Amino acid sequence: VPKFLVGDDGSIGERNGEVCGAIEHKMGIHGNATCVLNYDGAKGWLVGEENKGLAAMFIMMNAARLGVGVQGLSQAEVAYQNAVAYALDRRQGRALTGPAEPEAQADPIFVHPDVRRMLMDAKAFTEGMRALCLWGALQVDLTHKAKTEEEREQADMLIGLLTPVIKGYGTDKGYEVATNMQQVFGGHGYIEEWGMSQFVRDARIAQIYEGTNGVQAMDLCGRKLAQKGGAAIQAFFKVVGDDIADAKGDDTLAPMAEALEKALGQQQAATMWFMQNAMQNPNHLGAGAHHYMHIMGIVTLGWMWLRMAKVAQAALAAGGEDKAFYEGKIATARYYMDRYLPDAGALRRKLEAGSESLMALDEDAFATAA
Repeated sequence: VPKFLVGDDGSIGERNGEVCGAIEHKMGIHGNATCVLNYDGAKGWLVGEENKGLAAMFIMMNAARLGVGVQGLSQAEVAYQNAVAYALDRRQGRALTGPAEPEAQADPIFVHPDVRRMLMDAKAFTEGMRALCLWGALQVDLTHKAKTEEEREQADMLIGLLTPVIKGYGTDKGYEVATNMQQVFGGHGYIEEWGMSQFVRDARIAQIYEGTNGVQAMDLCGRKLAQKGGAAIQAFFKVVGDDIADAKGDDTLAPMAEALEKALGQQQAATMWFMQNAMQNPNHLGAGAHHYMHIMGIVTLGWMWLRMAKVAQAALAAGGEDKAFYEGKIATARYYMDRYLPDAGALRRKLEAGSESLMALDEDAFATAA
């Protein structure tokens, strides 16, 4: 194996002094060729109607944002699959309740609650987010193929409303899951041969491109909530509320429906707070937009889990095959309701704190030494 030295100028040299190349310092997306393009003095041609380019561009951008949301899910999913395999194989310590495998020198790390927490968080997110992405794809189809104009309009409103949620919340949580799955590996997560650091790097860019997630949050709160007099958000509240009401008639689903109803109430209250306060001070909207996007992401995935639990419950009642699969769905749905939905209330309280303390410091104070 050749031995290399790094020079003061960042060059790499073999021990015989021959320079072989320069180090390129970059964070990730190594499979993507990126560069700066300079168009000074270039000749341009008008494509399409004059002054309509931005509207045309956003047709592409909205589709791309849905694709980036799927990327957030994908990076979370591949990191999760690797972490599950590692947790089943890696042995360290004993279960808190006593040895799970007394004949072995140590138990698999799967027995440790903190490892379980990270893996269950990942499972609940990836399966819920996958359902949301598939639901979103269906809405895109329905905007073109639904039988009635009313159905096409509603599908268009709902996917327009939820595009920044799929992109913004999906990639925020996708990155969080990827880093937690790296955490499952412990020190091995930083050894390149395991590959986990690459998932983290690749997940990070999805929060940035096709409109940073701060832009997604402002698009949701500053544009989508108010469009057509709030018709889209009211349609969302209705379809989620209808599914909640329907699920309350089932003993297994009722506790999950009631938990989702509380979280939906938190989102409705946050929406009302914006209506009452954002007009008088737009910074209130800017300060709370990120929190609102996450509230809506939490509620929307809870809605997906309620729908999945309903299907699973019906399949179990029918006595069909894959009993373990459907029982796993219901167990994960319960976990989501227990461990994700309560965050909606905390985020609402952050949102309702407004912008006063956020904007209070003078810019010079940020550079002042402690």
